[in-house]
Amino acid sequence: MTSAWGADKSGVAVLPPGISVLERGWLSSNNVLLHGATPEEGTVLVDTGYASHAEQTLALLDTILRPNEALRLILNTHLHSDHCGGNALLSQRHGCPILVPPGEYIAVSTWDEEVLTFRATGQHCTRFTPAGKLVPGQTLHQGGREWHVHAAPGHDPHSVILHEPSSGTLLSADALWERGFGIVFPELDGEDAFDQVAATLDTIERLNPTVVIPGHGPPFRDVSTAIRIARERVDYFRREPERHAVHAVKALTAFHMLEVGQSSRDELIDWLTSTPIFISTWRRFFSLHGLLDWASELLDQLVKAKVLLASVEGERVVLRVRDG
Repeated sequence: MTSAWGADKSGVAVLPPGISVLERGWLSSNNVLLHGATPEEGTVLVDTGYASHAEQTLALLDTILRPNEALRLILNTHLHSDHCGGNALLSQRHGCPILVPPGEYIAVSTWDEEVLTFRATGQHCTRFTPAGKLVPGQTLHQGGREWHVHAAPGHDPHSVILHEPSSGTLLSADALWERGFGIVFPELDGEDAFDQVAATLDTIERLNPTVVIPGHGPPFRDVSTAIRIARERVDYFRREPERHAVHAVKALTAFHMLEVGQSSRDELIDWLTSTPIFISTWRRFFSLHGLLDWASELLDQLVKAKVLLASVEGERVVLRVRDG
């Protein structure tokens, strides 16, 4: 799904002038364009989607950029593959630099895949080189507005969010969605991070935004309800961390299937049982069950919930991701 925001639509959050959003669905994060006050100033792009969508992202940007308007800068809120997968292509085609959160600058500059999440999650990202850091406390001047960078650990320890006080606009990335937040990846590695999620929600509440542009899903204005739902969710996960682990592995499996489209059941089990994040999550939370049995039960649950659709083709059971 891709839809463009920035103009009036009945019943949805209307964005301030000079901000456009490409809502992308779940394989690619939303792309947020901060237009310049003049074509000569150029446009800033926040997050670039997944690598397999890079050409599509490039084409979509061409439909949004104004006449004679150049893309001058790419910002990443964090370096998960669905937020930075288009960096290499877009930076090359538009000749613009990339800024990343400081905690990930060295790892991405040296392309250390043991530190970056791409290998662990079995996902893909084309190598790119950052030009600098997007530092909490920094102010980015763009389009006659001042965008304040805030640390937002939890979903990712190095994630940042951007807030523009005069319009009350928040780019929340995966720290806050309309009905939740992103997987708390440090928790899967045995690090305590639910408190960081809660602290980031406190930061967002203090900023008191009037419109939130999340990393996934449409922009929204009922921020207090979104924060309440997120707090209830993090409290639940604190009490039941294995529930968060189940949620995480199901979401990561669905993400993989969005990328590949379809897979035989045996191929998908092979992928699950050889991908590091699934193995480590199984060891931490589910090792009373055999790895193969656990992976098989996970797929059964996804089929039962109709997240995946199963069909028999010859001697193979083929799984497909459900459309929408």
